[in-house]
Amino acid sequence: MELLRFSAFWCGMILFGSSLLEEAEASGMKLNKLCKFCDIQPTNCSGKGNCKVECGITSICPQKEDVCVSIWRKKDGNVTFDTVCHNPAEKLYGLVLKDYNNSECEMKELSGMGSKFFICSCSEDECNERVFFDPRPTEPQVMAVILVSLVPLLVMATVVITFFYFYRVCRQRNAHCRRKKGSPLEIDPLVIIEEDSSSTHANSLNHNTELLPIELDVQVGKGRFAEVYKAKLKQGSSVSVEQNFETVAIKIFSNEEYPSWKNEKDIFSDADLTHENVLHFLTAEDRKEQRQYWLITAYHPRGNLQEYLTHNIISWHDLWLLGGSLARGVAHLHSDRTPCGRSKVPIAHRDIKSSNILVKNDLTCCLCDFGLALRLDNSLSVDELANSGQVGTARYMAPEVLESRINLENIESFKQADVYSMALVLWEIISRCSAIGDVKAYEPPFGNLREHPCVESMKDSVLRDRGRPEIPNSWTNHSGIQMLCASIEDCWDHDPEARLTAHCVAERFNGMEYLDKLSDCSDSEEKIPEEIFVVDEK
Repeated sequence: MELLRFSAFWCGMILFGSSLLEEAEASGMKLNKLCKFCDIQPTNCSGKGNCKVECGITSICPQKEDVCVSIWRKKDGNVTFDTVCHNPAEKLYGLVLKDYNNSECEMKELSGMGSKFFICSCSEDECNERVFFDPRPTEPQVMAVILVSLVPLLVMATVVITFFYFYRVCRQRNAHCRRKKGSPLEIDPLVIIEEDSSSTHANSLNHNTELLPIELDVQVGKGRFAEVYKAKLKQGSSVSVEQNFETVAIKIFSNEEYPSWKNEKDIFSDADLTHENVLHFLTAEDRKEQRQYWLITAYHPRGNLQEYLTHNIISWHDLWLLGGSLARGVAHLHSDRTPCGRSKVPIAHRDIKSSNILVKNDLTCCLCDFGLALRLDNSLSVDELANSGQVGTARYMAPEVLESRINLENIESFKQADVYSMALVLWEIISRCSAIGDVKAYEPPFGNLREHPCVESMKDSVLRDRGRPEIPNSWTNHSGIQMLCASIEDCWDHDPEARLTAHCVAERFNGMEYLDKLSDCSDSEEKIPEEIFVVDEK
């Protein structure tokens, strides 16, 4: 009966659209975009050349800003087309439409979508009916003009980049030599770090001569070693004028907490740490007059993950964004290679918890608070590793850390302890996801214990009782969460050697996005042209 009612509805809509189109043509009124609109359906299109989407339904888009979109997927031998109207100001499957001003639908392949995935968008009526997979041919004369114009620019760019590279290598070697001789810290003034918050750039200045003109605003956090403030760069600063960087976060350490500040500064100063899921570091300052030490970083107004989960119930897609980005951030710390393949020193965070993870505006995570982090340099001796001590937050400590029996002969042991902590955070994220059914008020892992349990209390729960946070049977009714719970159980295994790596967890997240049984592309609200649903995005 539901299928009959749905079919009757669309027949009515097509007749309604035809009638409305005739009335609009008679009155001269401009209608919203007309697009092919058949949701997901099988196709024989091979993904090469050009294809017709084989959709017999034309729909009037609900918003005048909407454009036409076609999506071609191939997964496990099944090939489908998805044809929809969509507002380019909003994300579709987590993607931003970039080519919607085209008159034709030219397919672009995207990786990391869990399948072979092509998408195109265009702004002419029914332009998503025929799609083009191969680049459209360019006139030979035009190509020749482009090549003649670009070659000199490419040569100049190559020369500049080469010069800049050797200049930086030379400066780093000189700075390394000066540090060995005990000379004062000098921060390279040419290091520019990008950030996706409201302010996008800042320079690291030479702090032997100049401090950033910063005005503290409000306190946004407080930990064991430091306080965090939202702050503004004052107008007139060369940074704010040239780079338009205005809002920053300031982590202020007292004079007594110098060792923690120095350790975090040294971790952040490693250029290879830079990653979209690690908090972007701007610079460090020794504020001698105030007897304070500052770390200046990007500011994220959504706050930390614990606060966000306390005040928000998230969707499956939000869970996929938050959890996947957390796993990628930890995987980057643990990796001995940068994303571009250059060698780097792995880092163990050693205090992963939801309050040490920030939520960015796009609902991805970035790791912060590296005061206890450890560079896993192969040159470190067992004695040096042993001197690092039993550190972290008791609630999130791995069994071997609680027991002070971490294997110092193998630096992988520190990564395995991080993975255990990450599993507890992933459990927290799931516990606030609407896909599990009845969502309870936020509580941390081992919520039955007091607010700040001591090491001995955690030993009783984790070592003696082999306890872990509960995974209710209702969670496994959702295919994506069922797979994620299996990964979590592997990550908090009592045996460190049996745990997954962060890289493996990140890879599993890559294939999980479309495991939601109530996929976004089947929501009936999106298929009713005359109704517009406004969601208050928090």
